[in-house]
Amino acid sequence: MSANNRTIVFISKATPGDDEFVLWLAPRLEAAGYSVFADVQTLEGGDRWRKEITGTLQDRAIKMLLCCRDATLAKDGVQEEIGIGLDLAKSLPDPKFVIPLRLEPYKKLFGIGEIQYIDFVRGWAEGLSKLLETLRRQKVPCDKSKAVISPNWEIFRRRGAVTLKREPERLTSNWLRIAETPDVIRYFEPAGAVDRSVLKHLCEASPYPAQPQGVGFFSFGNPEDINEEFASVGKLIVKQEIPLTTFLEEGCKALGLRRQDASNMVVSMCRQAWNQFCRDRDLRQYFYSNAPGFHACKGLVKIGQKTSWGKQGERRSSMLRNVAKGHVWEYGVTAVPAFWPFPHFKLKSRVLFSPLDGEEASEPLDDTKKQHRLRRSVCKGWRNKQWYGRLLAFLEVLSQDSAFITLSLGKGVHIKLDAAPILFTSPVSTELPNVLGDEQEEVDETTLGRPEAEEEP
Repeated sequence: MSANNRTIVFISKATPGDDEFVLWLAPRLEAAGYSVFADVQTLEGGDRWRKEITGTLQDRAIKMLLCCRDATLAKDGVQEEIGIGLDLAKSLPDPKFVIPLRLEPYKKLFGIGEIQYIDFVRGWAEGLSKLLETLRRQKVPCDKSKAVISPNWEIFRRRGAVTLKREPERLTSNWLRIAETPDVIRYFEPAGAVDRSVLKHLCEASPYPAQPQGVGFFSFGNPEDINEEFASVGKLIVKQEIPLTTFLEEGCKALGLRRQDASNMVVSMCRQAWNQFCRDRDLRQYFYSNAPGFHACKGLVKIGQKTSWGKQGERRSSMLRNVAKGHVWEYGVTAVPAFWPFPHFKLKSRVLFSPLDGEEASEPLDDTKKQHRLRRSVCKGWRNKQWYGRLLAFLEVLSQDSAFITLSLGKGVHIKLDAAPILFTSPVSTELPNVLGDEQEEVDETTLGRPEAEEEP
């Protein structure tokens, strides 16, 4: 067949392991103007199915993109396609006919081991950019003006989607309701002249949240306690005492503080209180790009230890620390306070990796890219039940059997969070798979599923 008739970019993959990646990649290649074929398209089974795949590769393919990970390369169908691809590389001739796409680190395979791969491990978007550049350099036929995205990709995606059922489902959120807050917030100013930089430093060093503003600062503390704590700057006077709800809704006109600025200030003080609470409990602190996360560590939980959580008589268990790929992973959270649509803390799950040193974790990896790669590979197989099980186990460690998590805003002044996440009911439910993966610590099938009859409201 003439080379002019070869226009197809053929993707060799394993089913279903590579489906998610191919459903992401294929329409993007088509949007760039390429003609694409992969076996997730609507094909009939049996001999006809295999014949169409093989025929497309042998007679119409201009390039073969090979999904590379050990599990994929071990498949008989993929190995057959590799053999055809290597034969075509010689007969066309096109030594670059096969283009490996590295989805995971993989063992070299005879025939393709020396071919330069395109790396998708560091990020699919980065890999796509390099792939498009490679196809351009190798002059693969492309016409962006006539780009057509096949509807079959979306049809297949919908076919594999989870079916909705018209039954209510109780779900667990990652929000903790703020159950109690102080009645007022106070603005303090020094009675005499004070260096503002010194005052700012004292606010930052305070064990309780204190937010500089103008020539003074905001605090939830009582006047007596604040004067004792800030004694080095002289007497402090309460200039404003504002109901917290009013402060959040209106700001403080006397100080020129708008509502949004006031809300941001309270959010910041709540976050400081959470962070101090976690430090006081010796959680491992790790600074991410935008906020610190706090993680279970060896002083609290042993590697491989199952932490119990759940209601009395219905106790379940989840791991907060374990070993994977030669590293210790530690579950943790970053807290994001908010007062809309109602007062709550949103908990963002985090997983931190440290090299294994003997039988324990050493210091966390300082390579953010390696942290990211480990999260993608290790946590990829965690299902919703495992994520929520870890969250609830983590909250169990923090609350220590209390119904609340109490954060200090000053001496005798607190903000209380419900120790259990907010539950809500969806009007529809899904058929969730009950397969967990390698770690079977979660044994209750209703963790994220429909509630048992006795749990109905």
